[in-house]
Amino acid sequence: MIVRTLEAITGTDRDVSAATWRSKRLLLAGDGMGFSFHETRIFAGTETTMHYKNHLEAVFCVAGKGEIESLDEPGKKWSIAPGTVYALNENDKHVLRATEELVLLCVFNPPVTGRETHDATGAYPAPSPAGAEHA
Repeated sequence: MIVRTLEAITGTDRDVSAATWRSKRLLLAGDGMGFSFHETRIFAGTETTMHYKNHLEAVFCVAGKGEIESLDEPGKKWSIAPGTVYALNENDKHVLRATEELVLLCVFNPPVTGRETHDATGAYPAPSPAGAEHA
């Protein structure tokens, strides 16, 4: 059984930040679950372009407000608020905008290893064949 708290991973290598977000990675590839699970905060007033070419992601909003815009279908936008789920089931290229800080619960498949940040295209790198570099 795995039991972790957000408090326990704060400030560890499972607590990853970039200019527009902070992600606390509760479950990673090394945990052997077949997916990773994160609490991610998108900072208010920011815009983040992402394109997970190597991962599928499902996201559930628990707090905040913003919008997601498809870059595969320009002009297509959806509001994000508590209770909203979105799934990037086709490796969708998108922009996430936070008008208020967004608190999101995210699931990645395949799981991330823990230290990934977005590259110039907005993607995380492809997982290694072992996929479990960090426990």
